[in-house]
Amino acid sequence: MTHTVFTPITLPNGATLPNRLAKAAMEENMAASGHLPGDDIFQLYKTWSAGGTGLLITGNVMVDHRAMTGPGGIALEAETPLEPFKQWAQAGTQNGTKIWMQINHPGRQVYAAMGGQVLSPSDISLDMGKHSKLFAKPSPMTEAEIQDLIQRFVTTSVRAVEAGFNGIQIHAAHGYLLSQFLSPLTNKRSDQWGGSLENRARLLYEVVKAVKQALPEKIAITVKLNSADFQRGGFDSQDALAVVKALGDLQVDLVELSGGSYESPAMQGNTADGRTLDREAYFLEFAKEIAKQAPMPIMTTGGIVRLPVAQNVLDEGVDMVGIGRALAFSPDLPAVWKTSPDSMAILPDVKWKDKTMAAIATMAITKRQLQRMGKGKAPKLNLSPLISLIADQMRLKKLTKVYRKRYAKG
Repeated sequence: MTHTVFTPITLPNGATLPNRLAKAAMEENMAASGHLPGDDIFQLYKTWSAGGTGLLITGNVMVDHRAMTGPGGIALEAETPLEPFKQWAQAGTQNGTKIWMQINHPGRQVYAAMGGQVLSPSDISLDMGKHSKLFAKPSPMTEAEIQDLIQRFVTTSVRAVEAGFNGIQIHAAHGYLLSQFLSPLTNKRSDQWGGSLENRARLLYEVVKAVKQALPEKIAITVKLNSADFQRGGFDSQDALAVVKALGDLQVDLVELSGGSYESPAMQGNTADGRTLDREAYFLEFAKEIAKQAPMPIMTTGGIVRLPVAQNVLDEGVDMVGIGRALAFSPDLPAVWKTSPDSMAILPDVKWKDKTMAAIATMAITKRQLQRMGKGKAPKLNLSPLISLIADQMRLKKLTKVYRKRYAKG
C-alpha cells in the first residue's frame, strides 16, 4: 500500500507520528547563556510546529559541554537546569507535532579555537586540506572515558524525557564521535572497540542498550546513521546495512540514513570520493536498498525541496522523509504542499571554487534564516553568501570568546 506524505505512521514502540515528514536536525548555534535553549529557540520551534511537519528533530544537543560542535550550542547534562528544556519541548509539541531530541558528542570535529576536549577512537586529525588547522588533534579515548560517554548519553536521554521530549535520536552520522568509531579511517584501535565492524559498532550498540534500558517504552529511541562516509576506505553501505540489522535486534524504533562528514560534506550534496549524488533526496538509492531488509522504519534526509520528490521517497519503500534546509527557508512547506503541491523551497547554491568555504557559507546563510525566525521574522531568500559568511564568523568569534571564558572557569 502506498502512503502519502500526510499518512500517519506508527513506530515499533506504538507511538504514532501525525505524518511522514520530519524536520531533520540542523545545527542552530542559538543557545542562550549557559548552553541553554532560550526565547529564540522557543520561537523557532513554535514556527516549525505551526508549519505542518509531523516530527521535529532538534539540532544536536551535546552530552558534554566540554566538547561542543560550536560555541552557540546547547548541552544537557546531569546538573543542567531543566525548565528551559521543558519550554522547548512545549514549543515543539504544539498542533499535535512530536519532538525528538538529537543527542551527540562531536569527538574530533571540534574547532581548535574552542579549546575543550577533543576525543576520538584514535589520534587521527581531520584532513581538510589547507583548512586542517581549524581543528585540533584528538586524543584516543581511554576505557574510563568510553564508559563515562555511555553514561552521559543515558543522562541526557533521561533528562530530555523528563522535560517532555517524545523521543531521542542518537547521532552516529556525519563524522561525529560515534561515527568516528564506526569508520575504519578514524578507528585504528586494537581493543574491543576497534578492528572488525562488530567491534567498531560496539560503542553505538552499548549506548543504544543503555539508553533503551533507562527510558520508558513509549519513548522513541532512534539512530542517525551514515548510509556511507563517501570517503575511499571508509564506512560503506554494506557496513550500514549490517549495523541497521543489528539495531533492529536492539529494537530501535527508526533509523535516519544520511551521509558524509566535515571531510566529505555529502549531507550538502558534495563528496570526497568523487561520487555524484542526486540533486534531491541525495541518499535515496542507499536508503531504498537498506529499507528492503531493515527491521524498523527507515527515514532519509538530504536536499528535498519538492513534494513529488518527497512522495517518491515513500514510493521507493522508505517510511519517512527528512527535510532540513528547505524548512529553514520555507518553515511551513508541508502546510503549503497541502493546498499548493507544486510549491518548492528555494535553497542557496554557493558555487565557489573552495568547496570547504562554499559549504561553510551555505551553512551561514541557513543559520541566518534560523536566527531571523528566532526573532519572529520571516526568512529572507536573497542573502549574500559572502556577507553571511563574514557575519557568521564574527558572531562565532564572539561566542567562542564567551565559551572559552566560561570553560576556563570550569
